[in-house]
Amino acid sequence: MSGRRKKKASAAAPQPKTPAEGAAAAESPPSEGQKEPRRSRKAATALESRIGYRFGDTALLTCALTHISALKGPRNRAGSYQRLEFLGDHVLGLVVSDMLFRSFPRADEGELSRRLADLVRKETCAEIAGTIELGAAIKLGSSEVNAGARKRPAILADVCEALIGAVYLDGGYAAAAALVERLWHERMQAKTQPLRDPKTVLQEWAQARGLPTPAYSEVARSGPDHSPVFRVAVQLPHFAPAEGSGRSKRAAEQAAAAAMLSREGVKAAYLNG
Repeated sequence: MSGRRKKKASAAAPQPKTPAEGAAAAESPPSEGQKEPRRSRKAATALESRIGYRFGDTALLTCALTHISALKGPRNRAGSYQRLEFLGDHVLGLVVSDMLFRSFPRADEGELSRRLADLVRKETCAEIAGTIELGAAIKLGSSEVNAGARKRPAILADVCEALIGAVYLDGGYAAAAALVERLWHERMQAKTQPLRDPKTVLQEWAQARGLPTPAYSEVARSGPDHSPVFRVAVQLPHFAPAEGSGRSKRAAEQAAAAAMLSREGVKAAYLNG
């Protein structure tokens, strides 16, 4: 009798789960049964092959690929890629700064800063994400999947940075630096001429005509708090304002400057150096 009771109690006792198992169970839609976790693992493994890095802690990779819409119950942002995105953004900046410092020994601080801004901006991260087919591995809620979020540049850029953060935590700085160099090296070398961003070109253009420094002001902000879209206007005396939009105020200012340059017939010198 006592043996049977022990057997029943043992069978009823819940088994502890590893962090990776717990994350997979919490984030997979119940209607999909066990198929979704299996697909997610397969997609993650394929991604590891494409980036040339194998995770020791697969829970980190799972978190880096998880959009908040894929979380069940109370949506704890810590279970999504957002914290890793914050870390990866800064790791990316450090690694690319080091790459630029070593690759362009004659460049001054201004040129290095402009190159850095071009290489770490959200649009570049989204393009890099496209080269490794990152969208296919992202875990999304059904509404986001139906809305085409796998191809949305803002999400691709954020997950790309989160992936770098996850590699940094899993394998250290050397592993993260190796990943960034593999993915960014060709793009960095392709930019052989000094870069001049639209704001710089507009300011130089204005000064050459005796005008003051262009003034920028935010005119609108839309979208959710975690992914806002800014609209900024740029003004110069005797000229109609021009507006531009972006995922950050800086990007919106650059877009506004580019819009004014285009309208006034200034060729895109900032693209050609």
